[in-house]
Amino acid sequence: AGKKQRVRAIHAKIANRRKDALHKLSTQLVKQYGALFVGGVNVSALAKTRMAKSVYDAGWGAFRTMLQYKSDCAGVWFEEVNEAYSSQTCSACGARSGPKGIAGLGIREWQCSVCETVHDRDINAARNILALGHERLAGGILVL
Repeated sequence: AGKKQRVRAIHAKIANRRKDALHKLSTQLVKQYGALFVGGVNVSALAKTRMAKSVYDAGWGAFRTMLQYKSDCAGVWFEEVNEAYSSQTCSACGARSGPKGIAGLGIREWQCSVCETVHDRDINAARNILALGHERLAGGILVL
């Protein structure tokens, strides 16, 4: 019984540290920015895949919830945007020329075939999500 209690205590400590880190980061983001945009990740669907453990360990759903309620309380604009093709679309020229399909998920860097800009997949996706958020925030008016 002693080992089980120690293991339970260790897991509780890890969960509390994760929760604390998520609270601190979400509070910092809400204080720092006037608008927050996140990709509309379906956490429950991802939890049913091979990525389930990493999805739960990272606390994606909890982090999004924290961002949303803290944004509401602080008067910060919060919106989920559709992240479809965000890693495949060139953030420089808008062409959809990135790596496609499941095989494309392993490719971390790619070069746009139109403008020849080299992209890191995740940074490119983040830029595209931000641009989508700015478009929505501007109500369809082009934002520079």
